[in-house]
Amino acid sequence: MKGKVHVILKKEELLAKKLEGKTVVIFDVLLATSTIAAALQQGAIEVIPVKNEEEARKYKPDEIALVGEYRGKTIEGFFDPNPSTLKEHVQNKAVILSTTNGTVAIHNAEKAKHVYAASLLNGEAVANAVCQPSQDETVLLVCSGSSDRFCLEDLYGAGYFISCLLQLKTFHLTDAAKAALLLYEAYEHSPVEILKRSAVGEMLTQYGFLDEIGFVSRKNVYSVVPKVVKKKLVNGEETICLK
Repeated sequence: MKGKVHVILKKEELLAKKLEGKTVVIFDVLLATSTIAAALQQGAIEVIPVKNEEEARKYKPDEIALVGEYRGKTIEGFFDPNPSTLKEHVQNKAVILSTTNGTVAIHNAEKAKHVYAASLLNGEAVANAVCQPSQDETVLLVCSGSSDRFCLEDLYGAGYFISCLLQLKTFHLTDAAKAALLLYEAYEHSPVEILKRSAVGEMLTQYGFLDEIGFVSRKNVYSVVPKVVKKKLVNGEETICLK
């Protein structure tokens, strides 16, 4: 029996009641899931995604790194979430990450059986994990989007991921998954161009982060497989983190 791959175009379309038993892969190519991959690849102990700045500031500053943005601008007192600049701030630390869309999408998906974070940087590594025999047959790819709007770069990232999956295993693709794959195939060799042309890409370019787009457009350069696990904090509250 073929496994099925479906793509959801924005996090707001996720329905918790339909996540049971599913494997979910979150995409926020510009930039949260790229930031998560970079932080773990560059030596972070774990990444704790939070829903907003207020939640992030509840953490004590010892041995953590506060990283985050809101609507494209770095939160005051936090480290810039650009993946290329993280290394000196995150080694051997837990990263508390607050973003407008990607970290919210991860929380929206936490009822799923398995939740991964993928980007162009680590898509092949995550695809290998998803294709293990112990994993489920239905794979749900979630484009984070931006403030209830569809994002072109996330669909491109999902398309790349589907391409990686199909090199490993046969899947049935829904029409949304086929659309993602067709977009990726059309721009397979020009990822920087398609990322720049997205609304978020245009915003990052305007803010002077064109080099960052180039950084996250590289495919299969990281081996990390960020997966959501639950943990107990010192105060007894349960949260999620990616390792």
